[in-house]
Amino acid sequence: MSALVLLCALALPARAPLAWLPGATPALAQEAHGDHAAPAAAHGDEHAAPAHGDEHAAASEGEHGGHGPKKISILWIIPFAGILLAIAIVPLVNGHWWHHNFPKVSVAFAVPMLIAMLILLQTKTIHTIIEYGSFIALVGSLFVISGGILIRGSFKSSTLTNVVFLGIGAVIASLVGTAGASMVLIRPMLRINKERKTKMHIFIFFIFIVSNIGGSLTPLGDPPLFLGFLQGVPFEWTLIHMLPGWAFMCGILLALFFVVDTLMLKKDGGVKDSAGTDKFQIAGGINFLFLAGVLGTVVAYGYVFSKNDAIKGLHPFAPDFLQMILMWGMAGLSLAFTSKPLREENGFTWFPVKEVAILFAAIFACMIPALNILEYMGSTGQLVVKHPWQFFWMTGGLSSFLDNAPTYLTFLSLAKTMPDATCTAVIGGCVPQAYLLAISMGAVFMGANTYIGNAPNFMVKSICEENEVPMPSFLGYMAWSIAILIPLFLLATFVFFRG
Repeated sequence: MSALVLLCALALPARAPLAWLPGATPALAQEAHGDHAAPAAAHGDEHAAPAHGDEHAAASEGEHGGHGPKKISILWIIPFAGILLAIAIVPLVNGHWWHHNFPKVSVAFAVPMLIAMLILLQTKTIHTIIEYGSFIALVGSLFVISGGILIRGSFKSSTLTNVVFLGIGAVIASLVGTAGASMVLIRPMLRINKERKTKMHIFIFFIFIVSNIGGSLTPLGDPPLFLGFLQGVPFEWTLIHMLPGWAFMCGILLALFFVVDTLMLKKDGGVKDSAGTDKFQIAGGINFLFLAGVLGTVVAYGYVFSKNDAIKGLHPFAPDFLQMILMWGMAGLSLAFTSKPLREENGFTWFPVKEVAILFAAIFACMIPALNILEYMGSTGQLVVKHPWQFFWMTGGLSSFLDNAPTYLTFLSLAKTMPDATCTAVIGGCVPQAYLLAISMGAVFMGANTYIGNAPNFMVKSICEENEVPMPSFLGYMAWSIAILIPLFLLATFVFFRG
């Protein structure tokens, strides 16, 4: 995969820009890589931004003639629907066959789509390949590093213990990212509940809270929020304005989990404590340094790599390759400094990250035309949304299946045309706060709706199944999210966006 990424990068014309996050439009990528520092943009002169007419003119120039998305047939989304249906249905029909053949299915979808898209949407496809490399570098490095952190102790398997761990995860997800928090906490949660008979619900709520909604308080929590920060949304804006929604959703979900887990525990007749009198201990603590190194690399990319002329002068993708090298470097150090017996005690294997890398290769490839169509509709005014609640549901609904970063960017750009007395200055204009809140909450919260809505979701599922915890199928998980999350999102709509 690394060789393919390198070849595609070298094939791209030197003038092509690249966004930090998967799927960002080239025009927005140019802004993110440009001379405007994101923090300064929030306090700068909004009148210095390009006029909307200029933006639409650029958007209409097409894939090769300018920076805007190219108009393509809606039929190109059929392969994307196909890979989603394969992931959802085939494991139910023949799980054994799927387990041994999903790499072949992924290749069958990914390779033809990449070839077709390299012909039809060359620049965007090469961007997507590089972005896939960055995605796997982040998820893979966090997986390797967290696999070297072993938490020992005599934790009682109780509802209160689970609530405490989920609450901790909801907080640290905004500090180390949803992927980082998920990878660090999933194995302790599995050990705590090892003797439980009924435990699927524990890890479904884990995905809801830790892998998604918990990461909504800072730009470090989830990729769309960090991309918004690079576009000029002030760092503190996220904490101040997202805090009520975070508290609302996490509070209700934790309370609901307490009720559900209490009932399940009574149904099972209690649980035998598997732990003895071991004292609380964290082994492999050096891996926290490597975890900090990965997070520091993410921040350095936004502040330094993508804005440094010397680095960008080497090659358009030099900042991205530097980011990938540093992330995998942290993973390599983790492997070198963590003993094999410790990883074995922690239940570390390579299968979960292998499964995610293979399946998401097909998802990224087949998603290219779907994202292009979304961006084209946004740039040509075909997305008819006027009210904050519409932005919340459309951003969230699309983020449940598509990459939430470009979805966030598309609706952020659209929101600049909405009139409002109070707005937040960003690169290219000013976004009304109600709309910015709706877009941010939708992109982050509704990533929990499906296994592919956010990167940690599928990883948590794979790790759980490897540890013999039965997890619902793709459609089965959606049944849980529809039953629990959708009513809460409806309630949140009335609480936060009824005006």
